[in-house]
Amino acid sequence: MSIKFQYNKTALLDITKQMNVRLRALPTLKNKESALRLEVKKARDHTHKLDQQIQAKHNELERLSRLWNEFDPSLLSIKEVEITPKNIAGVKIPLLGEIGFEVKEFNLFKAPVWYLDGIEILKEMSRLQIERQFSYRKMRILDAVRKKTTQKVNLYEKVQIPEFQDAIRKIKRFLEDEENLSKAGQKILKKRMENEAAI
Repeated sequence: MSIKFQYNKTALLDITKQMNVRLRALPTLKNKESALRLEVKKARDHTHKLDQQIQAKHNELERLSRLWNEFDPSLLSIKEVEITPKNIAGVKIPLLGEIGFEVKEFNLFKAPVWYLDGIEILKEMSRLQIERQFSYRKMRILDAVRKKTTQKVNLYEKVQIPEFQDAIRKIKRFLEDEENLSKAGQKILKKRMENEAAI
């Protein structure tokens, strides 16, 4: 991206102003980027931890697989999932609140003894799965914003600010050259007028 400018003082002031805006914004953007990088790492670690917990729970339940064949999974349903927004480094992230489960009525005398434990296990597995989805979503949102912030930092740092500095240098040189030529022209004119007055 090459900036277009004119060789005059107005353009010099405008470009200087634009460059100063970016120079002032750069530290804030860098801080935001590092904060987002840290939050993405936390979210990634939390998601990985939840994956391990889910896998451990699956392995634990593997030995009970024959019992699950007689379990009715329609007994438990998710009634509501509470979502609360949280602001992390200027980014709104959905956070998981309470999960409301609905347990259908069933005959305790006809159902196997372990049904109540099975319902609690299903609640725990559902909670882990939902929490994992929220953690993964949080990680993706934060990572996307971090990438945009990194691009903006790089744009300012490596492209725009150097281009503005180069444009300022060119305009200043042009204005200095113009002033020097004007002074030289005035000296020549003055000398010529002095020579004509002496004749």
